[in-house]
Amino acid sequence: MTTEQNVPPPPVPAGYCRICGTPLSAEAQKVAFGTVYCAEHLPAAETTGSPWTAPPTVPPPVPAAGNQSGSPGLAFLVGLLPGVGAIYNAQYAKGLVHVLIFGMLISLLNSRSVGDFEPLFVMLLTAWVFYQAFEAYHTARRRQTGEAVDEFSGLVTVQAGQGGFPVGPVVLIGLGVIFLLHNFELLRLADLFKFWPLGLIGAGVLMLYRRLRPEPGPQSEEARREQ
Repeated sequence: MTTEQNVPPPPVPAGYCRICGTPLSAEAQKVAFGTVYCAEHLPAAETTGSPWTAPPTVPPPVPAAGNQSGSPGLAFLVGLLPGVGAIYNAQYAKGLVHVLIFGMLISLLNSRSVGDFEPLFVMLLTAWVFYQAFEAYHTARRRQTGEAVDEFSGLVTVQAGQGGFPVGPVVLIGLGVIFLLHNFELLRLADLFKFWPLGLIGAGVLMLYRRLRPEPGPQSEEARREQ
């Protein structure tokens, strides 16, 4: 009668070599760069160029925002031409608007619709030419200092912010409707010019509203918690 001897189970390997797959005990395994190897396939230690031993690098400095190539003086000079100053500042839509307004004033002066208001429109045309130049200069200065400049940035804000009134789009739409009615002989500009003081009244009311409107204060701590 033979008796079975108690044979101890083989030890559970603590890891396997990444190269040959040999099971390794805790004493036999070699760790290099976070990976288990056997003694035969252990890679040589890297002295230079190792991503695990290389010191952290400092990121390059972020280039300053803005356009250093634009010249405010040159922007003022080319801004005397209708739309050219805005195009120089890469504001093509605003340049088109400047050309349309300049052409509209020229058309009114060449027509007989203005009547006795011709001196007024001559002054408006002169003021518009210099306005374009100063606006181009102002926009070029903002671009040099790295300030945010969008398609319609300038001396006058024509885009509505949060809670603001879009003055520029409303004026353009109103002028377009007026000239469309005039072309279809549904409205005479000579009769409409009698009411031009209403424009001054509307501008004054808008300025008064903005002056008397309470400025939004910082949110209280309770309001922030509720959000």
